[in-house]
Amino acid sequence: MTALNGFSLAYIERRTDWTSELFSLRVNGVPVRFQAGQYVKLALYDETNKLISRPYSIVNAPLNSSDMMEFLVIANPNGALSPRLQNLREGDSIYVADKAFGDLTFNSIPKQTQNLWLFSTGTGIGPFLSLLDDINFRPGCEKIVLVHAVRHEKDLVYRYLIDQLVKQYEGRLIYLPIVSREQSDFALYGRIPQLIDQGILQDKLDLPLAAETTFTMLCGNPEMIKETLSVLQSLGLEKYRRKTGGHILYERYW
Repeated sequence: MTALNGFSLAYIERRTDWTSELFSLRVNGVPVRFQAGQYVKLALYDETNKLISRPYSIVNAPLNSSDMMEFLVIANPNGALSPRLQNLREGDSIYVADKAFGDLTFNSIPKQTQNLWLFSTGTGIGPFLSLLDDINFRPGCEKIVLVHAVRHEKDLVYRYLIDQLVKQYEGRLIYLPIVSREQSDFALYGRIPQLIDQGILQDKLDLPLAAETTFTMLCGNPEMIKETLSVLQSLGLEKYRRKTGGHILYERYW
């Protein structure tokens, strides 16, 4: 693989397979400055020598004197890039874009926020793990709720890191896993928008989603974002804009 304008050539340092379709790639050799919660494009050439690139959120927080990034990927057999990423092994090369983007960052959280809700599905938990793990810019909210919704309990990844973060935040961080395709003793059953609409999430934590105290970030499946956005707006929360403020900030994953 040769140099490519706008991309750096990096290599896979470590691969973690969570399930047969869900895996993490730790990439080294990436001289890209980024904020916790942002994303970059990954790229590979296909069999016709066409470059295929897609955005992926960075799971880890920025590290001093480190050019490492980690990405959480789910392989879609009909996808253009993810099946190729699934075939990568430790030592293989990959292209990583030279610039990071995204608004799910510390600076986007209004300073007056008392309760921060982070709603994610699937690999959408990635930017929130990065945001929470950044020791230099940790949210100072009174309560932070990390909601991760998946189909099956086996898809609830990075639980060791989440357990560490819960301890480090000393009671301010609450982890709320949800599964939609099976009953689980570990997680709630259902889908995010319906659980909010029925008041189940709020009642479980005794924490209202009130416009006066709440800021929400959403990342993952577009349908979840669309439905959750509608429910949150029915509760009086509004889309966040830098000029006018608001309570709901989101990034879709496709």
